[in-house]
Amino acid sequence: MDQLFEKAPVRKVYMQLALPVVMGMLASMVYNLADTFFVAKTGNANLVAGISLGAPLFSFLLAVGDIFGLGGSAVISQMLGRQDKKSAAGLASYCFYASIIVSLVLTVLMLGFKRPILHLLGTTPATYQYAAGFYNMLIGGSVFIVVSLVPGNIIRTEGLAKQSMIATILGTVLTIVLDPIFLFVCHWGATGVGLANVIGYVLNTSLLVYFMQKRAKVLTLAWSQAHATRKTLLATVSIGIPASLTNFMASFGTMLLNNYLARYGADAVAAMGIANKIYMVIMLVMVGFAFGAQPLIGYNYGSGNRKRLNAILRFDYEVLIGYSLVLGVILMILAPHLVALFMNQATIVSMGTLMLRALLATTPLMGAILVFTTVFQSFTKPISALIMAVARQGVIFAVVIIFLSKAAGFNGVVWSQAVSDCLTFLIGVVLFYRAMHARRKTA
Repeated sequence: MDQLFEKAPVRKVYMQLALPVVMGMLASMVYNLADTFFVAKTGNANLVAGISLGAPLFSFLLAVGDIFGLGGSAVISQMLGRQDKKSAAGLASYCFYASIIVSLVLTVLMLGFKRPILHLLGTTPATYQYAAGFYNMLIGGSVFIVVSLVPGNIIRTEGLAKQSMIATILGTVLTIVLDPIFLFVCHWGATGVGLANVIGYVLNTSLLVYFMQKRAKVLTLAWSQAHATRKTLLATVSIGIPASLTNFMASFGTMLLNNYLARYGADAVAAMGIANKIYMVIMLVMVGFAFGAQPLIGYNYGSGNRKRLNAILRFDYEVLIGYSLVLGVILMILAPHLVALFMNQATIVSMGTLMLRALLATTPLMGAILVFTTVFQSFTKPISALIMAVARQGVIFAVVIIFLSKAAGFNGVVWSQAVSDCLTFLIGVVLFYRAMHARRKTA
């Protein structure tokens, strides 16, 4: 492991760590597209809208898992860089069991407050039954979704990105197989879609636990070794909460957007649901590269290898921005045809095309924002990470959508995310250069 992180050529080790994460993200992307395709083929706009309204639930559950998954992996990668393997193993086990306890408490609370939460998500009388069916299944099995984030992230700090990818892909394939069966054979509607997701995560989490037990040489899930000092727990939470807030804000942003779009009917919500799924084609791969490289960034920061760290960051920029430019342009050109593949209704194709192009317009900026985010996590800069987390789809987005919806109506709502991306990028540039300047002073 040390040889891989410290000596191997940057491009080689970057791809070795990031590509399995990207492949796992591509599997998720295929599922997202297949799921939307199958649901849209029912021809029921209320069903499509109901599941789209439930989509923030995924973001929220992933956000909870990220507290211990991304937070733990960022701190563990630094520990491994400093050769503090005993502390790394103890923290890995601690994060795993803490995520189980938190997710079980969350399940009870969210089932108890189901109705007000669903109304907060923007359900209407027409979409409530579909959103509720999806909600019941997803929250009922939320422990598997939340917990999967912990071993899925921390095994990559030992270079086991391939095993993380295998678990993700097999879980996703199972979900894709079950989706049409539950929809068209069993006729379980949104409940079936939610159940398919949960079963896929059961397999994913089970495989990750198996790989941790059988393949990890340093890290462990043994209850007897679970340990975290106050300092390491604080470091984990200080990075994990901003990372969590990134997904939570995505949930908040989607919920806010759906509430504003609901004023224009179920077709508008359904169109955005389709546009978002296509947009994830580019975003999931970018996230895969960014977070696949995070253990490498954290390790070399922890070891003090500044020259190698700078080379890694340069290559990270090249990959993310170059990819987003090329694929973003292609998807913008093909936008109307892609939306029509899912739901070939004139109104939805027209709105979905505009929405997709608005989302894609700022993807190069998102590439840079992702680099900023992983740097702040790896450098243990919790305040900068927190600012980035609450900006793009949180505070800035809320202000922008309120203003633009009043100033430009429907078009203002559609373009609010792009404007928010631009403002978040500017904030990220300032924070990034401050972090790099502080690092040079302490080098």
